[in-house]
Amino acid sequence: MKFIGRTAERKTITEQFQNDCFQSVLIYGRLRVGKSELIKQCIKDSGVSSLYYECKDASEMNNVISLSRLVAEKYQLPSLGFQNMEEVLRYLFERSVHEKLVLVLDEYPYLRKKADGMDSILQTLIDEYHHHCKMKLVICGSYVDVMKELLQNESPLYGRFSKVFNLLQMDCLDASGFYPSYSNEEKIQMYSVLGGIPYYCRMVDPDRSVKENIVALIASAGSPLEAEIGMYLKSEISKMANANEVFECMASGVSKYSELLSKSHVSSSPALADILTKLINMDLVVKEAPINDPDNNRKAGYFISDNLALFYYRYVFRYLSQINVMDPDQFFERYIRNDFESQYVPMIFERVSRQFLIRMNRAGRVEPPFIRIGKYYYDDPENHTNGEFDLVTEDDEGYVFYECKFKDRKTDRKMIETEISQVEKTGMDFHACGFISKSGYAEDTNDMKIIRYTLDDLFDHWQS
Repeated sequence: MKFIGRTAERKTITEQFQNDCFQSVLIYGRLRVGKSELIKQCIKDSGVSSLYYECKDASEMNNVISLSRLVAEKYQLPSLGFQNMEEVLRYLFERSVHEKLVLVLDEYPYLRKKADGMDSILQTLIDEYHHHCKMKLVICGSYVDVMKELLQNESPLYGRFSKVFNLLQMDCLDASGFYPSYSNEEKIQMYSVLGGIPYYCRMVDPDRSVKENIVALIASAGSPLEAEIGMYLKSEISKMANANEVFECMASGVSKYSELLSKSHVSSSPALADILTKLINMDLVVKEAPINDPDNNRKAGYFISDNLALFYYRYVFRYLSQINVMDPDQFFERYIRNDFESQYVPMIFERVSRQFLIRMNRAGRVEPPFIRIGKYYYDDPENHTNGEFDLVTEDDEGYVFYECKFKDRKTDRKMIETEISQVEKTGMDFHACGFISKSGYAEDTNDMKIIRYTLDDLFDHWQS
């Protein structure tokens, strides 16, 4: 199957593998994000001899025996009698003095847990051999907290990595490469459900409609992704009920810490803080403060950043009883369709628009370039209220606000003037305004000085 996305990471890692000197790469990220496939593709691209070992949640000796078998098979040697992991690794480091070798220790936290002093063993070997060997050592793992510990000052491996990659989900443009035959609107819809996790995206059947894929993959009893979120949570969070309640609150639109504490019924503030920290580290939740008051925790919000988790808790988790007894098509029509089309997908469209603007900015196609992007918080003393604009950039000249219109009608002059008027009332110091419209723009807007993008631009314009 064709490898999709990860262009920058793929190029950098491949260059590391082809280097003649010792290189060490740390790659971590949540489960299913595609770490292993990326490494395997880079090995293939580099053409360098490799040994790929997936560490086991078993004893050190079990891992020693398994890795020794791989070594014997690779170098056509008789059965090897290594007694511990240090002996196996020292043998490989010694061989790499004369030949390039990519050694991958995938799911390293398992080995670290079972082999005493594993970090120190690697530190010793790296310090002893890095000046004269050609080893390309890759440490990979899904337990984000454990992997981040390797980067701390207290870790024996601190400062020993040539490159560090926190592999995040793909953005919509890359994810849509898994279903290229879909229209751009359908790509947004599919991304809004599965997000940028390659494992999920590969499940899409391009010969089925978006609705048919949703029903088959997650919105029917026994579907392959129905239990995925629960399984992932259980792998790292023991208090499953609390996490479920926090997720359900966020999926319904609750984002402020105080509201999450009161509405999720978590036992205490420290317990909620612990859950949110874990969810953030798992790349399921993001904490976001307004760009015009970034240090104000009271104004910060917590949002589900994983689209599958958001979809699941918005439409599936709360209706588990119904999904088990209803016809899947009827379930979709009754509990999903209307909100999905009118509220959910337009909300995800704002996220995709942000991804697009970041891509354009990185490519040098935004002038002046912005230094921050996010939500903008405002007070409205006249009406004794406050609120947020969801997509605002900040540059050296001030702010630019963007309004996303995921509607079947073209954006016209009245819509634009109404949005600009609302922003002006808040006192925002903006020097330009932009619109991202699914259906384009009416002719009566041709003379208006606005930044304008369409849905097609999100997939095409940045490449032009």
